Amino acid sequence: QVQLVESGGGSVQAGGSLRLSCAASGYSFRSHCMGWFRQAPGKGREGVAIINTLGRTTYRRYEDPVKGRFTISQDNAKNNLYLQMNSLKPEDTGMYYCAAARDCGALGGPSTDYWGQGTQVTVSS
Repeated sequence: QVQLVESGGGSVQAGGSLRLSCAASGYSFRSHCMGWFRQAPGKGREGVAIINTLGRTTYRRYEDPVKGRFTISQDNAKNNLYLQMNSLKPEDTGMYYCAAARDCGALGGPSTDYWGQGTQVTVSS
């Protein structure tokens, strides 16, 4: 049974930090691109960061709103994905989801292979 289980969310004040984790099981973790996505209240889901370790070089991509503040990483030995979030802002508030796709270009779209249930992040001003 495939599972992506997020943890580490919570409530923090602006300027604070959180570290999200996503524990993956039931599929070949190393054969998939991984990413973090978020959904703010009343808005659609948006990308945050993706990581691709399928090649010889690790590739990371961040969306503009989080560049320089968030860091995505993964531990293949533990089948875990992480998102270190620093200098948090109220606009970072939302439900954060991890996702996996064998086709990196499909990550976040309808052809995404797996989604987690999400962890809530709330940033107060």
